Amino acid sequence: MARDLALANAGYRSWGCIPKEPPRVRRMRWRDERLPSAVGSLLPFGNGRSYGDSCLNHGGLLIDTRGLNRFISFDTAQGVLRCEAGVLLSDILERVVPQGWFLPVTPGTQFVTVGGAIANDVHGKNHHRSGSFGHHVRCFELLRSDGGRLVCSPAENSDWFAATIGGLGLTGLILWAEITLKAVPGPLIEAETIRFTRLEEFFELSRESHERYEYTVAWIDGFASGKALGRGLFMRGNHAPGATRAARGRQRKVGIPLTPPFSLVQPPLVRVFNRLYYHKPLWGRRTTHYEPFFYPLDGIGQWNRLFGRRGFFQYQCVLPIEAGIEATGELIRRIARAGAASFLSVLKVFGDQPPVGWLSFPRPGVTLAMDLPNRGQTTLKLLEELDEITSAAGGAVYPAKDGRMSSAVFHRGFPNWSRLENYRDPMFTSAFWQRVTGRLA
Repeated sequence: MARDLALANAGYRSWGCIPKEPPRVRRMRWRDERLPSAVGSLLPFGNGRSYGDSCLNHGGLLIDTRGLNRFISFDTAQGVLRCEAGVLLSDILERVVPQGWFLPVTPGTQFVTVGGAIANDVHGKNHHRSGSFGHHVRCFELLRSDGGRLVCSPAENSDWFAATIGGLGLTGLILWAEITLKAVPGPLIEAETIRFTRLEEFFELSRESHERYEYTVAWIDGFASGKALGRGLFMRGNHAPGATRAARGRQRKVGIPLTPPFSLVQPPLVRVFNRLYYHKPLWGRRTTHYEPFFYPLDGIGQWNRLFGRRGFFQYQCVLPIEAGIEATGELIRRIARAGAASFLSVLKVFGDQPPVGWLSFPRPGVTLAMDLPNRGQTTLKLLEELDEITSAAGGAVYPAKDGRMSSAVFHRGFPNWSRLENYRDPMFTSAFWQRVTGRLA
């Protein structure tokens, strides 16, 4: 037991590197293991790609699930995959794409575990067509701290199913899951990039692309102001027909070898980068491998180190579509005025599919995401201002990306939180859950 409960290194931080207290960790290797007892509170830990503190458990124990990394079965005719919760999405893609299948939904990184994708009910560029990851989960097995095991699906233990999808790992430990994949002709994407000059054009392009394009998303210039406020690049694409399944597209990874003492993401550099990126020559339609289309930042190993030792916050919110232009414009305006804009600013219109999980973040509306260097109280004050705009518009802040929102903001955005509390495993909690609910394990 002593070797399993060793003090963890920096590999068990959140992706935003805030906060930095090293946790205690127990590594889970087999599905028939029991959860440890008499060690305080527990929380599953996947690959650490949550940005805030929803994947951390201060004073408690993290259950590292990466040892649960086995494929159990794959129906190549129906595209139904069953695998353990610690399998990475990249592992799935490597196995299934050559056989004509693809993930039904994928976030902006492929280095997420299946358990993490379920616990955060991740979304992607095709939410307007396919919903979130949870919409494609057929069933999973949940291990509770008392040793009980529940197989959950929309038809069996359906309340546990809805509580666990988007439930931030609080209902127990997911051991395995079965998901339905998407049939594709191959690994290539027919993509198009369109420059737009204002937010109104972004919404027009989203409406125009809704039916014809499986994938849509936009990058915006967070430093643009005045008449140029909200300008950006609209990217859309479909799986390319007739593409050979033998095509390869592994990105050549450039790693950030160490964390500098200060953030390299400085306003003057970001402003220049954004201007050059916005005005770069557009390629129009092009055919590309799926990796650079879906995962541009995965080609830079440990890119979060660019923000220095103080780390960074990602602010991601969802706003009702009727408040979209006004509220989104005000959020961008506030961030630009504070000189905190990032080179990575993303805008996407969600579809109308009702959420699967009680705490699922994706819902009808428009979502904005920006990475903001941590400048202490200055950044925290700005984030509180953004919360006020989001809450006033009837929106919500993404728990998987959050490391500081108040209880009031969380409760307004996720009124079902108390319903989830009734299904939370009594030994499971997280730094996030303690902060926004005051409930300890």
